Amino acid sequence: MLRVLLSLVTLALLALPPGSAAAASRIQAVATTTDLKALTEAVGGDLVEVDALARGNQNPHDLEVRPSLMVKVRRADVLVMNGLELDQWAEVVVQGAGNPKVAPGGPGRVDASAGLLVLEVPRARVDRSMGDVHPIGNPHYSMDPGMVAGVTANILEGLARVAPQSRPAFEKNRLAFLARIDEAMARWNATMAPFKGARVVVDHNQWVYFLTRFGLVEAGSIEERPGIPPTPSHLTRLIGVMKDQKVKVILSVPWSDQKIAERVAQETGAKVVPMASGVGAVKGTDGYLETIDYNVRSVAQALR
Repeated sequence: MLRVLLSLVTLALLALPPGSAAAASRIQAVATTTDLKALTEAVGGDLVEVDALARGNQNPHDLEVRPSLMVKVRRADVLVMNGLELDQWAEVVVQGAGNPKVAPGGPGRVDASAGLLVLEVPRARVDRSMGDVHPIGNPHYSMDPGMVAGVTANILEGLARVAPQSRPAFEKNRLAFLARIDEAMARWNATMAPFKGARVVVDHNQWVYFLTRFGLVEAGSIEERPGIPPTPSHLTRLIGVMKDQKVKVILSVPWSDQKIAERVAQETGAKVVPMASGVGAVKGTDGYLETIDYNVRSVAQALR
């Protein structure tokens, strides 16, 4: 069925000349997530037009592949991928789009995770019985603003490959954005400093980079295994741990089962904190800095 879909979509896309994007006045970039869209816009500035394949409030692990996504990639000069197997679905999009510029090994292909210090790399063999464990490490690095320097360096190199004459402009944009990150980091660190060592529970394994950055500790997860709904016995054990350790906060992503988190919160006296899992996930998070601002502010308020 997938082969039939790809064949039909590819035939429909043949009417779109691959060079149409190159003829445009700006570099046409596509990012798999809204976080990477925002960071690509920061580096590219007015020279780049960026679209995202996933929305900020979607589960980026498992996106439905649609012809509209293939149309976006067909027109792209650059494709910025999260990597670390978060967005493997994008490979089907690329295959259907038939755009060699962003195919594996193409000049417009960017792995934003290249060279980053990856957390939670498994030390033992991983199989499906363990849930959605990522065999090469946790892919949610964009939740840590300290990773932005490395991510934007990767994006800059990708943009410069397709527009080498614009490298000085990309470098200037990146440095200006990093200066804004540094300024905001001082504020974020000051806000979170009183809560170092505080223990929180998550409903999905997305927050290890955020927690590590600000000195918080994950006491447990509502998911028994990544991506696997909890059993009653798991929830009973988790509630016991939360009561023993006086955990006050459950960090929740938009696509999770809120009813389960609320039930655990009622049993333990904790508060469910809706987090921005990506840029645009909740109201007031239309930019990258605004997203981190929102998350820092929400967690700090809940821990007071």
